Amino acid sequence: MSPTQSYEIPLTHLKNNQYITAHNQFLNLAEDIKKSDLLKSALLFMLAAECKQRQGKESKDEIESAGKLFLKYGESKTYTNTKGALLCASKCFLKIGNFDAAKDAYEKAKRTKSQIISFMRPIVIIDDSKAVTLKLKTYVEKLGFTEIHIFENGKSALKGCKDLLSGKTLPIILLDMGLPDIDGDKVASKLLIQKTNIQIIVITADEKTTKRVNKTISSGVSGFIQKPFTLDEVKNAIDVAEEEYRLQ
Repeated sequence: MSPTQSYEIPLTHLKNNQYITAHNQFLNLAEDIKKSDLLKSALLFMLAAECKQRQGKESKDEIESAGKLFLKYGESKTYTNTKGALLCASKCFLKIGNFDAAKDAYEKAKRTKSQIISFMRPIVIIDDSKAVTLKLKTYVEKLGFTEIHIFENGKSALKGCKDLLSGKTLPIILLDMGLPDIDGDKVASKLLIQKTNIQIIVITADEKTTKRVNKTISSGVSGFIQKPFTLDEVKNAIDVAEEEYRLQ
């Protein structure tokens, strides 16, 4: 059986809601390649964690294992995309409440030179404020992005993103938390169900410490921007999203 075929089996179980079987198979695969392929093993641990989460079970061990592998990869001078690996490690540690390790990995990522982005992905802006939408559009255009999709509410965004998420190049999503029809955290959850590996940047007037923002960040979003925001803050959040994307 080829490696691709071995991955397809647990993915099929996951798709069919057979979470226990999928979890065990992802875990076995992750352990088998832990020494030979750090990144693939880390991603398999994350898939195993996803299986547990869909059962409503604690997945701290799997996420911690993934974080340690991302960290090991990021600290090596042998590999490429080390900054992205360190950011993923930070995100894993943040999800399980290991804030010291998350901060340490994030600081290491900041000191790591980023690679040049070779192409621009689509940008999706979901916000009901025309003023905020125009500001974001202006900012991302300054950063070089040309394909920009704008939605004024959650319902139209979910419908419009369906086709975008089925393409080969996934968009970066800038999502307002305070939408008029569906709360932004619920929109994020629905989008992440469609594609667990998309990059969503939450934009809100809320403090980062609020329960709603913490819950949304822990669900798998890539970044957080607090209103009022600057061009540098938008750029930094998009840089994090790009680093995560390169690891896929």
